[in-house]
Amino acid sequence: MSFDENHQHKTIGIIGFGAFGQLIARYLSPYFRLYAYDPVARLDNVAGALSVTLATIEDVARCDIVILATPVSTLEAVVETIAPHLRPGALVMDVGSVKVGPANIMLRGLPDHVDIIATHPLFGPQSARNGISGLKIAICPVRSTQALRIGAFLRKHLALDVIVTTPEDHDRDAAMVQGLTHLIAKVLVQMEPLPTRMTTKSFDLIMQAVGMVRHDAPEVFHTIERANDFAPQIRQRFFELAANVNEELSRVPQA
Repeated sequence: MSFDENHQHKTIGIIGFGAFGQLIARYLSPYFRLYAYDPVARLDNVAGALSVTLATIEDVARCDIVILATPVSTLEAVVETIAPHLRPGALVMDVGSVKVGPANIMLRGLPDHVDIIATHPLFGPQSARNGISGLKIAICPVRSTQALRIGAFLRKHLALDVIVTTPEDHDRDAAMVQGLTHLIAKVLVQMEPLPTRMTTKSFDLIMQAVGMVRHDAPEVFHTIERANDFAPQIRQRFFELAANVNEELSRVPQA
């Protein structure tokens, strides 16, 4: 189904109704009829507050647009489950932190009659707690002619900064941008308690960045560091340079 300005009567199915699935629903509910599936029970009150109808995974897969808000580790199984139920012309998107692997999984596992766009909102529930206007989202067209229309909607209605890229270019940049951020945050959290009173502005900004990711699910950290093929070389380079600095500082100054 073509995505255009006549979106009011379209249905969106969200598979995975955790913190990020709920964030998606909060911002899309004014524009679409929303359905969601999650294996976790007792989500009725949350769904009702967000104007979302809970349904089976098969029914959610029959929506016009299907958003896969599940961990990357479960994506292949989810794709296999929904594939027989997708409508011809449906649009399927994921929202994971890496793109090469998920793009290939969707391309292999989804029927030829659906469009595929791999996306990565470059924010989470913590960084979006004050709104999403001006935040960034990466869009990677995999098999779709609708990417430009999707981007236009996200800019116009949600005020997002849309970046159209390829899965490979996304993962290459994300290995540095997210990989280092989460790695440094992980180390600093393990060093707590840290000073909170006698601090500098630069230290406060570092801790603000840590606060944006410290409550992310463990799967997010593992996906960023393990599922991105570009991440190991970035980590290796970072620790090599850190070791060089440490060695330099450990040398006894020559008299």
